[in-house]
Amino acid sequence: MKTIVLIDGENFLHKLKEEFGANNKRDIRKELVNIKLSHLLNSKISILKETEQAEIRYYSAKLSVYKPQKEMSNRLIEAQRKLKRNLENQGIKFIITGHVRPQNVLQEGKVIFKEKGVDVKIAVDMILLACDKLAERIILCSSDSDLQPAVKESRKRGIEVVYLGFQSNPNKGLKATTDSSILLTKKDLSLLLK
Repeated sequence: MKTIVLIDGENFLHKLKEEFGANNKRDIRKELVNIKLSHLLNSKISILKETEQAEIRYYSAKLSVYKPQKEMSNRLIEAQRKLKRNLENQGIKFIITGHVRPQNVLQEGKVIFKEKGVDVKIAVDMILLACDKLAERIILCSSDSDLQPAVKESRKRGIEVVYLGFQSNPNKGLKATTDSSILLTKKDLSLLLK
């Protein structure tokens, strides 16, 4: 059975920061570029174990230099390059789509950056996979409820859709819309950082 895992990377990293960063003295941001994602997925998700063919796609927003914060922008771009190399070495497709933009809103004196377009690319890919019969099962790792219409359409076209989320804070809409759910525990997630 052809299974394709679609991971909303920005969302995934944000959830990992929430999971490990709170009340923790570790600088989790530095560890994230070295995550062992294929190890976690292949050892903890039984669906991938029973699947003959599995493809993992990791979606990330295109980063650009924001001149007022050039040094920080360059650090983030370099971290994304390291993460991309790391994941590609694990056989994961790294897809850069959308973009990150500074918002005019200031929070505690800092510029807020918002990622745009990643969820749209994931939704388009889900529909293409379903329409072209390129997958029999999609495992969706995102907590973006905006993906529910793509999930419903994929299921209408005979694709099994599995929600891959975090046990500490699952997305109830995606959990209800998909065929089944796999919720990662903090113990599961610790495999990423070893």
